Amino acid sequence: MIKVIYEDNHLLVVEKPVNILSQGDNTNDDDMVNLLKKCLKEKYNKPGNVFVGLVHRLDRPVGGCMVFAKTSKAASRLSEQVRNKSFKKTYRAVIHGNMNNKSDNLLDYLYKNKKTNMVSVVSKNTKEAKDARLSYETLDSQKGFSLVQIDLQTGRPHQIRVQFASRKHPLFGDQRYGQHLNKVGQQIALWSYKIEVQHPTTKEKMEFVCDVPKEYPWNIFAY
Repeated sequence: MIKVIYEDNHLLVVEKPVNILSQGDNTNDDDMVNLLKKCLKEKYNKPGNVFVGLVHRLDRPVGGCMVFAKTSKAASRLSEQVRNKSFKKTYRAVIHGNMNNKSDNLLDYLYKNKKTNMVSVVSKNTKEAKDARLSYETLDSQKGFSLVQIDLQTGRPHQIRVQFASRKHPLFGDQRYGQHLNKVGQQIALWSYKIEVQHPTTKEKMEFVCDVPKEYPWNIFAY
């Protein structure tokens, strides 16, 4: 059962479980869009198709707050907010070690290798490189790890994971960009903590928070 954080006629905000796809792919594994369609169909006993609009994505291993549209009008307006960057996403992550500065802005240029699905930091002039920006604040440090809160300003593939790993502070459990420090089977400690949006019809500013899991490594911190 997927935990619903907020629902009205236009919006559906839920806690995405870890290791579930945001949208279906060729694996035919469960994905959020189809799972939510089934949930709504059962909840309201709807006979026909149910609309669930994907507005933004979370990587498969990442859990936390996720916003969906229940009408095409809401989907279009929320997607416009994503494009104009008024759809604000805040993440929490557990990283290895301590960053040089307690808080900072990170700017890199990232290139995605479509064959390997790996993203790397490259020079500004590299063909197909895209700028990646985020700001972070260290909330707590314990036992060789730090809990950071991240305001994402651009939504590049694997952005948070790559930007921290490139500074020798990969995320806990990240097998792809921190395999030299992480053990196989560990769950990546990256969580969609807060989303701020303007309601697609009332224009009201709304904020949704989804607390991090109460398990290791999250539970070693005071936050």
